[in-house]
This record gives sequence, structure tokens and C-alpha cells, in this order.
Amino acid sequence: MTNIVVTILNEKDAESYWNLRLEALKEAPDAFLTSYDEALQRVNPVEQVAQQLSSEESITFGAFSEDSLVGVTTLKFTDKEKERHKAFLLAMYVTPQYQNHGIAKQLIFKAIQTARRHGEIEQIHLSVVSINPAAIHLYESIGFKAYATEPRALKTEKGYLDECLMVLSL
Repeated sequence: MTNIVVTILNEKDAESYWNLRLEALKEAPDAFLTSYDEALQRVNPVEQVAQQLSSEESITFGAFSEDSLVGVTTLKFTDKEKERHKAFLLAMYVTPQYQNHGIAKQLIFKAIQTARRHGEIEQIHLSVVSINPAAIHLYESIGFKAYATEPRALKTEKGYLDECLMVLSL
């Protein structure tokens, strides 16, 4: 395994991010709110991603193996005054050949470290489909606690999926 570098992505990483996002939607369709087909319908997706990566509403972290983007996650902030103490961990994905090498943990730790430095963030929330025990175990190993299950949170071609709602207090 080569050396993995976790960094904050910017607009120059938009095409790499978009390609990895499409892979994620295809490889793990039940893990994301957006479907692969919906993603393909976006107009100028790389430009949209570039705007998102330069936005102050969120920070997207990328894990690189040499020059290849192999993992991502996003820390999203809210502009609502009464919710500024919260951030949301979204869109976690590591390409299959790099899974089980600690990359997801590195991405999450970088997001936690960034949230702590932010100053206002007191807790990080996430949701994960209940049929993904490996992801739930990963989040629990870092300190996230389940506080609720949203029944029938997602409706897929195969049926409904519940989501486990989790929080980490900083």
C-alpha cells in the first residue's frame, strides 16, 4: 500500500471528485441519497462540484494515493444561528481496493480535527443506512453514538432502508 495523504479538496480537484462520486453511487447505491441516474442528469457537474468545493458551507476532504483520489468525505456546516454548534459528516466513500486500510478513519479524524478548530462546532452528526454494520462499527469505534433510527428513510428499487442517526460530541 502506498502512502495516503488526506487533504482538503478545492476546485482543482473537481473532476477527480466527480469521477469518484460516480463510482461511489455505482458501487454503493444504498449508501447515498442521490442515485447514479440522478447524478448523470446534472448539467455541468464538474463546474457544480468546483463551486461546492470552494464554498464556505462545507469542507470536503480527499485521500490521495499518489495522484489518485481514493476516498472522500464532506463536513457540512449550517448557517442557522441555533444550529451553528452542529456539523454534518456526509458523502463518505473509499474506493473498494483501498477499503480496510484505515483510510475512512483518516478522513473522519481530519474532519473531526477541522471541526474542533472551527471553534463553534460542538457535535458532528451523520446518518448511515442500517444495513451497513461495518460503517456503523467504524463510526462507533471513533466515538459516534447512535441516538435514533429513522425508519424507511430511503426508498430504493429493492424496498425501504432505515437510517441510523449518530452523533459525536466534541
